[in-house]
Amino acid sequence: MTSIESGKAGQRSGWIQALGIYRNPRVTAMLFLGFSAGLPFALTAGTLTAWLTREGVSMSTVGMFAWVGILYAFKFIWSPLVDQIRIPLLTRTLGRRRSWMLTSQLGVAAALVAMAYTDPANQLLLLAWFAMLVAFCSATQDIAVDAWRIEVVDPDMQGAMAASYQLGYRIALLASGAGALLIGGEISYPLAYQAMALLMGVGMITVMVVAEPRVLNRTIQQQSLTNDPAAWVNEAIVQPFAEFFRRNAQHALIILLFISIYRISDMVLGVMANPFYLVTGFSEVQIAGYVKTVGLGAVLGGAAIGGVAVARFGLGGPLVFGAIILALTNLSFAGLALVGADVPLLVITICADNLAQGFTGTVFIAYLSSLTNVSYTATQYALFTSLMVLPGKILSGYSGQIVDAIGWVSFFIYAALMGVPAVLLAVFVNRHLKSDQAK
Repeated sequence: MTSIESGKAGQRSGWIQALGIYRNPRVTAMLFLGFSAGLPFALTAGTLTAWLTREGVSMSTVGMFAWVGILYAFKFIWSPLVDQIRIPLLTRTLGRRRSWMLTSQLGVAAALVAMAYTDPANQLLLLAWFAMLVAFCSATQDIAVDAWRIEVVDPDMQGAMAASYQLGYRIALLASGAGALLIGGEISYPLAYQAMALLMGVGMITVMVVAEPRVLNRTIQQQSLTNDPAAWVNEAIVQPFAEFFRRNAQHALIILLFISIYRISDMVLGVMANPFYLVTGFSEVQIAGYVKTVGLGAVLGGAAIGGVAVARFGLGGPLVFGAIILALTNLSFAGLALVGADVPLLVITICADNLAQGFTGTVFIAYLSSLTNVSYTATQYALFTSLMVLPGKILSGYSGQIVDAIGWVSFFIYAALMGVPAVLLAVFVNRHLKSDQAK
């Protein structure tokens, strides 16, 4: 065998090994937990804004409903409780991570049923409160699921776990996006929300099947909130943040800034996507058929490619590439806004956007996971994901007002330009990762 043939064989072997990680049973379980985590999101975002648009709520008010999702950005506040507090009876039976997952899933299901029995025309504020309850319980579920994902496998498996999570998450978005829109458009949105509450059972069943991670008990677990509150606060809240800053030294603030802006352009655009499709002239059936269904294949392909890219090339290069394509694909929406209700252009736009979302989602989850210390998994990861969500959620709340002021085309260009700083910081992070590997 020549050296060239040997090199090609080695490359093929490397790709085969990279793909083989998807056969792990825990990666499969992550698929169903990702479904449970993703199901509530659209029901407090895109599906909810479509429901409100059909009810005649103004674009400015619809945009403000994006602030419901700010609760996801503040989950780091109660993440130490999820990391440390035992739930009576459940924790003894299921363990720390699984007991919190099950409790939060039950909360999501109950809050979705409450939304179903609320009339947006006459009880808009009450609907907002129930939507916030869904977001709170969903964010709590995210804390527990993320901690389980990070603790249950070795670091070299995190790319595959992230890809599997993305796959389940996106399938859930198909159910709570396309499925709920079809039910809402053809029958009623209250029935759609009741159906989605039933689907939360997928996550509950998975929790009962999977194993609790085997992580060494820490001193913090021996601290009592009631007996020594100061020591508990220090170990549960102060130390996780202090450890991150000690470990990353002078790069800590730049890393946190990078986390906060990496997906900001996508979040600013996302909240207004369904209202844009509807006012452009597409129906709920078309949105469900083209936007949600066709887009699912693209996002799953992007997620799988992202997982393999991380396993094959590491994190730095894929982070830079992801930041670039995430910003560029937003410009395709500006073209659709200029042309109007053109189905082929819609399909192209959705495929490009969802491919970018799937790729960057997997890569970024793997990157955030690499930043955590297993001693403070839930608290640190919740901090990172909170930073990822907060700026985008704050700005997206004004998206409806921006659309009213400058129009759809300029809005999409504005959203794309917001991705430029993320590209620049991704280049810096790539260099930082390379320097760490060289040590």
